[in-house]
Amino acid sequence: MIELRNVGIGYGSRELVTGADATFAPATLTAIIGRNGAGKSTLLRAVAGLGKITAGEIVIDGKVRFESAMERARAIAFVNTERIRVANMRCRDLVGLGRAPYTDWAGRLGKRDWAIVDEALDTVGMSDYAMRTLDSMSDGECQRVMIARALAQDTPNILLDEPTSFLDIPNRYQLMELLGMLARDKGKTVILSTHELDIALATADNIALIDTPRLSLLPASAPSTRATVAQAFNLPANLL
Repeated sequence: MIELRNVGIGYGSRELVTGADATFAPATLTAIIGRNGAGKSTLLRAVAGLGKITAGEIVIDGKVRFESAMERARAIAFVNTERIRVANMRCRDLVGLGRAPYTDWAGRLGKRDWAIVDEALDTVGMSDYAMRTLDSMSDGECQRVMIARALAQDTPNILLDEPTSFLDIPNRYQLMELLGMLARDKGKTVILSTHELDIALATADNIALIDTPRLSLLPASAPSTRATVAQAFNLPANLL
């Protein structure tokens, strides 16, 4: 579970979000939406511990602070927008990097680690691609492998920054449905940032709307949420 308590984020003297209070529960998929520059990625990176907040506190599974980066890595997995295209690197080996928080000083994976890696690949439907190299994969296939790496990290919380950015429309829906399945079936707290308003409203459990400087956590299925989102983006309500 992830909690925001009176959180503020910003760039320099510009406040993007102020006084944010929200609870992201286990077994839910939440999509952070907002206009360009509203602070979606900034907020997500702050939750991941990769950026600073200007006020308040972020509580991860009851903890405000972690004693080490290793401890944080066992609590939160983060998937960024970078497209991995390492020549000659196999998918299974990339997913194996998710086991880093649990390995010895030499980074050696044991039998149990590889079993977790293989289970993660199977969960995202990529078992048949385990021995293929990353530079031979499509964007959608690579994104699934990155999610498998996050699953292999075995954390209760998974954060994703714009995971559908480079995908076509069918793959965007499929990926969001996969993330929803991971949240509900695996009990994960999954939070992602996105520009895909229609897909987020159709597939997420909750919408975290940044309407600067306010953040509102709304149920995606509520008719009032569509009206609120349309108003924030100055869109006709019937477009959503």
